[in-house]
Amino acid sequence: MNVFALHTPEDVARRLAERVKALRLRRNWKRATLAERSGVSEASVKRFERTGHVSLENLLKLAFTLDRLEELTSLFAPAPAASIEELESLQENAPKRGRV
Repeated sequence: MNVFALHTPEDVARRLAERVKALRLRRNWKRATLAERSGVSEASVKRFERTGHVSLENLLKLAFTLDRLEELTSLFAPAPAASIEELESLQENAPKRGRV
């Protein structure tokens, strides 16, 4: 757990919602247009834009519709190794499954 986090999950959710709304407005789309094109209910789009609350599935649908899905594909990707030795060490010590 990161005690010194600069952003809370709520902050990030609100910022994502603001960005989705901005992308929607740049396209001159109504909420109903985004809802129809994404398959997400208009009520869910409205709630997301107001509160930042949305299911992962709906967030992915919205991102896809707004041509931003690719940006999410690198989320949680491992950091690149800084050296050959680090890369070899990571490969040798990689756990086969979680232990805790």
